[in-house]
Amino acid sequence: MIEPGARVAGRYLLEDLVNESGGAALWKATDEILARPVAIRTFAPGFPRTGEVVRAARAASRIADSRLTQVFDADDRGAQPYVVEEWIAGQTLTDLLAQGPRESEWATGLVGEAAEALAAAGAAGLHHVCLTPRKLIWTAGGSVKITGVCVDAALHGISTEDPELADAIGLGRLLYAALTALWPGEGNHGLRPAPIVAGAPCDPGQVRAGIPEAANDIVRRSAFQDGGRSGAPLRNPREVADALAALPRVMPLPASPPAPPAPAAAATAVGSPSNAAAPSGGAHPSSGGGGRRANAERRSMTPRIAVAAVGLLVLVAVVLGAWSLGSQWNDYGPAVSEEPEDTEDEASEEFEVLQPASADGFDPQGDGDEHGDKADLAIDGDPSTQWNTQGYTSAQLGNLKDGVGLLVDMGDTVEINEADLHLGDGATSYELLVGDEADLGALTSVHSDTGASGETAITLDEPAEGRYVVVWFTELASDGSKYRATINDLELRGTP
Repeated sequence: MIEPGARVAGRYLLEDLVNESGGAALWKATDEILARPVAIRTFAPGFPRTGEVVRAARAASRIADSRLTQVFDADDRGAQPYVVEEWIAGQTLTDLLAQGPRESEWATGLVGEAAEALAAAGAAGLHHVCLTPRKLIWTAGGSVKITGVCVDAALHGISTEDPELADAIGLGRLLYAALTALWPGEGNHGLRPAPIVAGAPCDPGQVRAGIPEAANDIVRRSAFQDGGRSGAPLRNPREVADALAALPRVMPLPASPPAPPAPAAAATAVGSPSNAAAPSGGAHPSSGGGGRRANAERRSMTPRIAVAAVGLLVLVAVVLGAWSLGSQWNDYGPAVSEEPEDTEDEASEEFEVLQPASADGFDPQGDGDEHGDKADLAIDGDPSTQWNTQGYTSAQLGNLKDGVGLLVDMGDTVEINEADLHLGDGATSYELLVGDEADLGALTSVHSDTGASGETAITLDEPAEGRYVVVWFTELASDGSKYRATINDLELRGTP
């Protein structure tokens, strides 16, 4: 197993493991020849898609667009295959939305840049397919970066017959997220799910007031592929980019978004004559009076110009000072003068994905057989596989027991802060239990939900420590003939 401090290809010094899943790892490293930080992917022996990832990285290296992650090196001929990319310091869209949704013009500019970049990739026959809020990064310098073009799809073995359509839908979902701080697609990616009505996510304007109808329209036509009365669906990144270009947008995106203009009243208080400007800022000074007054005003023109010039200089200084102060903190989030946190790929800036050692069915009040042979399918990172409970005659488990569940062994005590739980269809009730013993009486409930189904994002109020995590179902969903609960995927995040 590769450890921090190892060198790859004789020049890349591995420093910190960012994340690891299924035998593919992402590291922060240093290129010792060029003395620069890089991101490097390594692959464990037997990883099934090493060749595909390396070929995808080489293809991505041909795209000459600064908004896409640059690939520096890729090789699978030696004992240790690897891919080397630029290291990006900044904040993912998930991080930016932790403080709430963005202003429409800023969201339009951000996603518009992403759409332009993916349109350039699409023109070269290259696509992303796996767009999520963690793939869109606002760098410390105030520019947009898209990570994972070509590479992510190869890494996860994802393919589609229409990759351009997949990217158009992904861009629409990013715009939805930027406008609402909610996610309208599969998974949650650190965001709360968008509300569902009649089987479909609500429009952005239905969940947040003040969103322009034109932005709503682009979300419908891209994320939902609904042309309706407003126009045809947007089926590729170029069409999305062209539609966004017609909307008001902040361009270029500032490193720190500007504060609102200083109030007009402040100008009146800065050493200028009281009749020089009305409070509205639009009225001219009164010019009434006789010839003697006019002659006197002409004689005093020079000193008045001097006074006005001084007043103007003071006003400029005050406005610049207010702008500088306001730009340190405003509606868009923290200014980049604060120490930026390093962000790369899918890794959370605060919490990393925790890798379970094993999983088993958990049936302490029954015969102990709760499809333990399928339990690992709930933690394999593949939502297309699943674990489910045994079938029962009622939602209350036939009144035979209080509950059943999935037991996850982390291998050692860990600190858990967040979880993504992908449940099956049908409403279930469950608790998340954590403890250092695989015993129901020794486990502590740290989260609960009723009527839950589909993809659920869990953020614990307080960190929970323990070796064992149990998803404990107290009410099951009907599958037509029996009652059971299903887990398609469980991802835990925190500190090892």
